[in-house]
Amino acid sequence: MKSNRITSIQLILSLLFIIGLSSCSKNSGSKNTSRATGWNMDSKKGSGNKKQQAGPGLVFVEGGTFTMGKVQDDVMHDWNNTPTQQHVQSFYMDETEVTNSMYLDYLDWLKNVYPPTEESYKNIYEGASPDTLVWRNRLGYNETMTNNYLRHPSYADYPVVGVNWIQAVEFSEWRTDRVNELQLEKSGYLKKNAKTNDVSAQSNFNTETYLNSPTSVYGGDESIVLKKGKGTRKASRASQSTTGNEPKKVYAQRSSGILLPEYRLPTEAEWEYAAAADAGQREYNIYKGQKKYPWSGGYTRSGKRQTQGDQLANFKQGNGDYGGIAGWSDDGADITNEVKKYPANDFGLYDMAGNVAEWVQDVYRPIIDNEANDFNYFRGNKYTKNKIGPDGKIEIVTKDNIQYKTLSNGKKVATSYPGQIAQVPIDESETYLRTNFDKSDNINYRDGDKQSTRYYMLAEAESSNGSKNTNDLMYNSPKHNVSTDSLGRMVRKYDESSKRTTLIDNESRVYKGGSWRDRAYWLDPAQRRYFPQDMSTDYIGFRCAMSRVGPKADKKRSARN
Repeated sequence: MKSNRITSIQLILSLLFIIGLSSCSKNSGSKNTSRATGWNMDSKKGSGNKKQQAGPGLVFVEGGTFTMGKVQDDVMHDWNNTPTQQHVQSFYMDETEVTNSMYLDYLDWLKNVYPPTEESYKNIYEGASPDTLVWRNRLGYNETMTNNYLRHPSYADYPVVGVNWIQAVEFSEWRTDRVNELQLEKSGYLKKNAKTNDVSAQSNFNTETYLNSPTSVYGGDESIVLKKGKGTRKASRASQSTTGNEPKKVYAQRSSGILLPEYRLPTEAEWEYAAAADAGQREYNIYKGQKKYPWSGGYTRSGKRQTQGDQLANFKQGNGDYGGIAGWSDDGADITNEVKKYPANDFGLYDMAGNVAEWVQDVYRPIIDNEANDFNYFRGNKYTKNKIGPDGKIEIVTKDNIQYKTLSNGKKVATSYPGQIAQVPIDESETYLRTNFDKSDNINYRDGDKQSTRYYMLAEAESSNGSKNTNDLMYNSPKHNVSTDSLGRMVRKYDESSKRTTLIDNESRVYKGGSWRDRAYWLDPAQRRYFPQDMSTDYIGFRCAMSRVGPKADKKRSARN
């Protein structure tokens, strides 16, 4: 009896041992070898994060389809809100509008790295500074906001204003570099605290420069730009004993999964989709009605028992009424308000109506051309590539070739900084025999280029700009010119032609959402307006977005109960 029991135990143990060996063999092979070749590819493939992490300040917006441009009213009769069905990929968006304190972090960094007292950098800080004079009114006393709104701590968490579209884009690029700089520092690829202790105009970090030439960031200082041993913490004893070689040391790459995609302005389609947040009223594969505002219902006051009667946004309620009668029924703000003072929408985004209107990426055109594209719609693509110098290497911007854009008011804004890679338009080597794009600048595609004018194929429309006669152009807008003379004085050349027919041009950018200065009509997410990209106001701010890489969503899907 005892012998039989021992035999049974031995048999069970033997079976478990065989199963264990089989399992180990299967798992080790699938994890460490290529499914294509069977080779050990650990030295080739990235071993970083496979799942994208949300950048600081961002919340996840799961993509999907929606009706873009569907408004309940068109009292302005702009005829620029024709409903179209669009699909937007998942992305991330700032939980709130960019605040004064966030923008001051940017200004402080610029002031420390590019001292305005130095001749080479004197225009950088000034060019990035918001225009505080936007608060002034000929018949109103607003000097308190002019002097205090940007810098006083009482306004620290209020949305920044006086920022034009170009400045918003430059802030987004700066934010990308600072976030990725910290990511690399945490992962051991950059010296700790170099971002504050070792940074200077000629020694700083840029994400694209690091990816293309890691030894070029921080002026090529190898004591700052560290190589990290691949797998040093988990190097196998077998490999150490047999080869005697230390693990290969590498720089971080895109395949490492450490660096985040760029912060940027959201596209118009992304902003409208995120503001409407129709996913909050989804019923299987349809939406239960169209929202008029970022919240459910057709009213601007809350209907919930706990907050019944409270305004859900700050906006102009009537002539001379920017908030209501003082007390309980007031919306709580005369001008802008501190972020997060009103409820978030179904995506967790605050102030998608009220507070300030917001810049988006798109160049304005009256028509959304869904026949040309209905996926991640965006008008404004300008494709560029890295500039290659005579030595065959990428050309890095220095203090001697910083690029500036002169605005219509004569102010200069830096559009490239030392340490960045110089960019040039793509050429025929990238476009030859392609069907999806054929040139660098695609702003006018199907709406503004020669082929889209009513004079196309006529003899008088053969010039390079689309027509011999400027009156034949589709968007015949004023052509002002501002420059500086040899003494640095601003030279203005206004277009005084009386034959201009529109204000729309390639530098007119879309802005979305109602602001503290707008009536409730503009709170509808589908409403759209435009403004010159180099001008700013006291009611337009911005927030950043970031593209999503990888799967559409992380959560496992389950059927609705």
